[in-house]
Amino acid sequence: MNKQQLASKIWESANKMRSKIEAGEYKDYILGFMFYKFLSDKEVKFLKDKSYTEEDIRNLSENDNESVKFIQNNIGYFIAYKDLFSTWIKKGADFDVSDVRDALSAFGRLINKTHKKVFDRIFNTLETGLNKLGGSAAEQTKAIRDLIQLLKIIPMNGKQDYDILGFIYEYLISNFAVNAGKKAGEFYTPHEVSLLMSEIVAEHLKHREEIKIYDPTSGSGSLLINIGHSIAKHMTNRNNIKYYAQELKENTYNLTRMNLIMRGIIPDNIVARNADTLENDWPYFDETDPQGTYDPLYVDAVVSNPPYSQNWNRDHKESDPRYAEFGLAPKSKADYAFLLHDLFHVKPDGIMTIVLPHGVLFRGGEEGDIRKNLIEKNNIDTIIGLPANIFFGTGIPTIIMVLKKASKNNNDILMIDASKGFVKVGNKNQLRISDIKKITDVVINRENVEKFSRVVSLEEIRANDYNLNIPRYVDSSDAKEAWDIYALIFGGIPKTELRALDEYWESFPTLKKELFKEINNSYVSLKSEEIKTIINNNEDVVKFLDKFKDNFKDFDNFMAERLFSNIMTLNINQEEQEISNEIFARLDNFTLLDKYKAYQVFEDEWGKTSIDLEIIQSEGFDAVKKVDPNLIIKKKDNKEEEVQDGWIGRVIPFDIVQKVMLTNELESLSNKENRLNDISSEYQGIIDSLTEEEKELSFADDGNNFDYKKVKNLIKELDDDPLDEESLKAKLIKYIDLTNEEKDLRRIIKKDTIELDNKTKETIESLSDYQASVLLKHKWVDPLMDSITELPKEFINDISIKVKKLNDKYNITFSEITNDIKDNQNKLLSLINDLEGDDFDMKGLSELKSLLKGD
Repeated sequence: MNKQQLASKIWESANKMRSKIEAGEYKDYILGFMFYKFLSDKEVKFLKDKSYTEEDIRNLSENDNESVKFIQNNIGYFIAYKDLFSTWIKKGADFDVSDVRDALSAFGRLINKTHKKVFDRIFNTLETGLNKLGGSAAEQTKAIRDLIQLLKIIPMNGKQDYDILGFIYEYLISNFAVNAGKKAGEFYTPHEVSLLMSEIVAEHLKHREEIKIYDPTSGSGSLLINIGHSIAKHMTNRNNIKYYAQELKENTYNLTRMNLIMRGIIPDNIVARNADTLENDWPYFDETDPQGTYDPLYVDAVVSNPPYSQNWNRDHKESDPRYAEFGLAPKSKADYAFLLHDLFHVKPDGIMTIVLPHGVLFRGGEEGDIRKNLIEKNNIDTIIGLPANIFFGTGIPTIIMVLKKASKNNNDILMIDASKGFVKVGNKNQLRISDIKKITDVVINRENVEKFSRVVSLEEIRANDYNLNIPRYVDSSDAKEAWDIYALIFGGIPKTELRALDEYWESFPTLKKELFKEINNSYVSLKSEEIKTIINNNEDVVKFLDKFKDNFKDFDNFMAERLFSNIMTLNINQEEQEISNEIFARLDNFTLLDKYKAYQVFEDEWGKTSIDLEIIQSEGFDAVKKVDPNLIIKKKDNKEEEVQDGWIGRVIPFDIVQKVMLTNELESLSNKENRLNDISSEYQGIIDSLTEEEKELSFADDGNNFDYKKVKNLIKELDDDPLDEESLKAKLIKYIDLTNEEKDLRRIIKKDTIELDNKTKETIESLSDYQASVLLKHKWVDPLMDSITELPKEFINDISIKVKKLNDKYNITFSEITNDIKDNQNKLLSLINDLEGDDFDMKGLSELKSLLKGD
């Protein structure tokens, strides 16, 4: 399984296992055990690298002082053999919840002094919560045994360990957040928002070789990790990033530390505190050595997603250096308190990004004064309006505010309205990767984009009384539709409305004349209803399409060269950037095409390609030539169990192998399956041709289909009837023939499918390196090429729709509608004249006629 499949499997099982335990609570248990497995496996790996034998490891105990010290000094902690995660697995039915309690207690005792800050009480949430996994020791034991059996499938034996583990950890946290309701906001920032903030920060810091980053409301630590990951892409040594985190809730603080450690961040680069950010600020120092460890904490980047508009204690904080320069936030809304805290800790050349409710942009009073000070002191760099309903636990509109200390070389503010760029996922809105790219590009280049972004001068903001509400500066609303009175009465399309399509007429100078003919100086009409045909055949459009094809004709070779020339060593993240840059470069002269649609197309495919590359780089190129059991869940005796259903390629899907290398076998099977579909259609044809009486004679009691025995008996009864093609006898005989053919076909198809799957398995396992590369090209490159080829077709279809919409708008005039009404009135009057009735009826009809005539 790749990491996506592995994470999905663990989540599905864990979600079932948690039963009635709240998602927000259960996450602490499963992630705690996952972290313990990580530490346990890490110790075993370290020992094996140091030439420890299996027997040496089995002899490890707390009483072996020499081994304890050696291991502590190297990895920061010690776990005895009896307490290893792998030992719990080996115990099987002898495993007991007390094994976990003893192991966690021992871990707390056996942390090296140098790592105390990183590991101290890190399992406290898990340790104190074990009782919630069951009402008795037996129930707790079963729940934990099930959990560790589930987690044992996470690999810890390759180059991609940290990435796989981190991916699963993030996947589980995000899914627990979906199920945790309002509590989700306490521990999770949606990955897409985190990624957007990360890219903005990384761009600002990309030329630095040593970086400190800080999240004062760190939650699970995912936001901090994503920032570090984005920055690391621009650095030669990822160990030159130091992570500072502060979190109020102990269970979430523990998640932060676990997450950072599991991502391979060295303990010396982790400084985490369990404290109230607004009450207990840095300077940080160790109480045992205040002078030697004093650190006022000024960092290169601060990132945060603090709780929105919560109460806070502002008493005696007037002289607090964080707030003295700008003012105190109101006690009922701590939003600006968090913002000013973050800004205080930014170095003069640093940057900060913070998520806040959009009310901070326009609320008055003390918040208005702080906002004015921030604007006048030139600290606010960018404001990004996010889509509503994007965060877990709240549907309110939110913003990302980007601030700088003293590194701004302008005194304006970039306003971005990104509220309309999202996709619906379940009941939440989610930024797409193309939305993130577009926003990031606009921030980096400080661009004005119609209905999306605008650089606003300080003078204009002053004129608006320091109100930063985005709609004041960026109008992203759809234009109101106008109606032309003349066209509504007499028909025709106003030339003024054709101007909305000027970008098309400028790119395709001959197209407008081919589509429209003039009625007069101000109005035109369509020459033909075949709009799409005219557009596709237009010489300028054809030239455009040919040029597009020419620009991308060798793109498949470019991709193949990039991916296969150094497949085992290429940097996956950098390769993603290089290929996307190449797509943008090739689209440079095609201004009508949305380059961000192309980027989304690329990223949709790259997500799959990058997972394959990780497997190949981790396991070797021979992973392409491997197959794995296809495991599915089946119910047996009201219990779900995992059973094998054939095989699947570890990297190459069976269908690609069959299409490329087993075409004859696949075509033969497809023909039989097509014939099976034809039989179903022929069945329906026979049924449709029967009378109700004939159906009653031959159908089953439910009246929906033939009864085989009834049909056989009926044919015998009709033995003397002539065999006419349209006779009931002929139809029933055809039904029997089709039924027999269908039965034989299903048997043959089942056999052929098994044979084809077995042959596919053998083909994958016997691939040459060249054949494997050809199949990878079919998987990685072909779908992307197909999607890119479709881009111009989408845009041409868009022109067609817009032209048709304009034509339909004025296609039926008021005059025609009035004439239709008159015709219908006359028809109705004629019908009324033919009606008869008593005196009252006739009197009523007479009045109706008067109304229709308008008398």
